[in-house]
Amino acid sequence: MAAVVAASAVACLPSCHSNERSAQTDAPQVDVASVIEDSVVIYKDYPGTLTAVNSVDVVGRVNGYLRSQNYTDGSTVGKGALLFTIEDTQYRDAVGQAEAQLQTARSTYDYAMRQYEAMKKALESDAVSQIEVVQAKSAYEEAAAAIKSAEAQLRTARTNLGYCAVHAPFAGTVSAADVNVGAYVGGEGEPVKLATIYDNTRMYADFYIEESSFMRMNTRVGTDGIAGSDSIPMRFDEPLGHEYRGRLDYLSPDVNTGTGTMHLRAVVDNPYGELRSGMYATISLPEDIDSHALLVRDASIATDQLGKYVYTVNDSNRVVYTPVKTGGLVDDTMRVVTEGLHPGDRYVTKALLKVRAGLEVRPVMTGK
Repeated sequence: MAAVVAASAVACLPSCHSNERSAQTDAPQVDVASVIEDSVVIYKDYPGTLTAVNSVDVVGRVNGYLRSQNYTDGSTVGKGALLFTIEDTQYRDAVGQAEAQLQTARSTYDYAMRQYEAMKKALESDAVSQIEVVQAKSAYEEAAAAIKSAEAQLRTARTNLGYCAVHAPFAGTVSAADVNVGAYVGGEGEPVKLATIYDNTRMYADFYIEESSFMRMNTRVGTDGIAGSDSIPMRFDEPLGHEYRGRLDYLSPDVNTGTGTMHLRAVVDNPYGELRSGMYATISLPEDIDSHALLVRDASIATDQLGKYVYTVNDSNRVVYTPVKTGGLVDDTMRVVTEGLHPGDRYVTKALLKVRAGLEVRPVMTGK
């Protein structure tokens, strides 16, 4: 009887090994990586608002009907480009009158000067009295003053005439006109806004940080608390075609006692014209250093109703659903994991939809 059992056991060995090899062959192959531990700078996000570095209202400063709009709404124009013209008849007439008054003043001055010189010579021969010389001198000085007054009036008249042609103060993008062609502009009493021009080649990103965060930066991160202030990452609600980084150029000298925050401002180049005034941005500032941060590929983290999770692979090569809590993004591809994983844990990096908890797999290590 014992011989029969032994023979049966021996006969089973090849079949059992064959079944094991078959099961391993049937297990799907998946790419995995190991959780790595590294020292990383921890960033904190702050909401900010973009404004053009230079933007001004284009205004009408004279009275008259708006005759023309010389640009297309929203177009980019060069410095000095003609934007609007305002009726200028009365201002041309004013220039003409001022020119005539100046000519009259100069003629009066010439006469008064010759008269004064003649009076001084006549006084030498007692042909005129001293009082007559004094009167001639007074008339001469009044004529000289009249020239200065006429010249000032002419400059004012020419300046007002110049205001009838409204030019771009710098190169930029011009908003839609606030005043329609044909409307009356009463700009002499108070300038009337016609449009706004924006220099969008560079943008300001204004944001606020808590006093406690600022102090932590000073203590943990570096000099003045803003390490890497020349390359501050920025993100936007909708992904743009290019990556943007700003340079910190302003730090408020005081803390707002009402909010407990400090005003900061970064400047960011806008070479592709994708950024606009009023856009919201997320600014990331270095706040702390974690010497033992756990990192996984950001693309390997999934989300369900319970929160974020990754698929890990245990020592038996079976997939395990593992909830995690996450921190900031590092080097654009790696994500800090604050809870749920340990250094060296294996996790699935690709084809997350093809695996499930409990599935036996053939893991293939693909690096970090």
